[in-house]
Amino acid sequence: MFSRSFVRSSMGTLLAAFLLFFLYATPNAHAQEQKATTEAAPADNSAADLHPVLIELFTSEGCSSCPPADALLEKLDEHQPIRGAQLIVLSEHVTYWDHDGWKDPNSSDSLTDRQTDYEHELGRGTPYTPQMIVDGTTEPRLNDPQQVKDALLKAKDAPMIPVRIAGVTIDPQNPTVLHAHIEAAENPDKHTADVYVAVALQRVETQVSKGENGGKHLSHVAVVQQLEKIGKLHKGKTFAQDVELKLKPGTDPKNIRVVTFVQESGPGKLLGAAQYKPAS
Repeated sequence: MFSRSFVRSSMGTLLAAFLLFFLYATPNAHAQEQKATTEAAPADNSAADLHPVLIELFTSEGCSSCPPADALLEKLDEHQPIRGAQLIVLSEHVTYWDHDGWKDPNSSDSLTDRQTDYEHELGRGTPYTPQMIVDGTTEPRLNDPQQVKDALLKAKDAPMIPVRIAGVTIDPQNPTVLHAHIEAAENPDKHTADVYVAVALQRVETQVSKGENGGKHLSHVAVVQQLEKIGKLHKGKTFAQDVELKLKPGTDPKNIRVVTFVQESGPGKLLGAAQYKPAS
């Protein structure tokens, strides 16, 4: 039913080449962007000044091809190599590897369904891991560094509507409840769009004891714990809503990030996105 791996034998080598080609071909790109902005205006060079690009990685701890892709996602998140862009990454763990010796503790049926919906919308075959989706419409092949780079550069120039997350707090009476306020500017698109909110763990580390990655210590970034559709952004309208999200008991509030995005139904084209990270 599922194509469970993707160019397994060469993925590690190709992604290593990608990191050299993409992250270091233009050294200090993010630092240069910060310097240029600072020189142009003393004002705050915040994420609000950058163009959001949403990167979803469908992955699994039971897939031996996935750790290099997980490492790539972490590097993109950390280094932010696309000048003028804010790469907003989400690691979405699927379930169809969970019966092959190792049950991924972060896998979710809802994320598996989301990937399947993408396959139908994009006209692809069966889902596979690792799979990257950029801005809801582009599926760059991870064994082609130039294709990935081109997809991110193209996404940086796509028109977006402003989206904002504000008032993120943990309920003082119940530490498993997170409150936030989500806003989106007027929708100029001809279609009504869906508004999503995701709660993700900043970093997750796992010692895998069985399955294809048995014996390996894996690390992940922006691991989705909850992804909810919270409303609709109608044509010509704005959106504003307070949301209440449940955290798993014992979740460290300093280890979460909140991501919101507006996307055409399908899932389809991204119209806007924003993220919140707690102060370090």
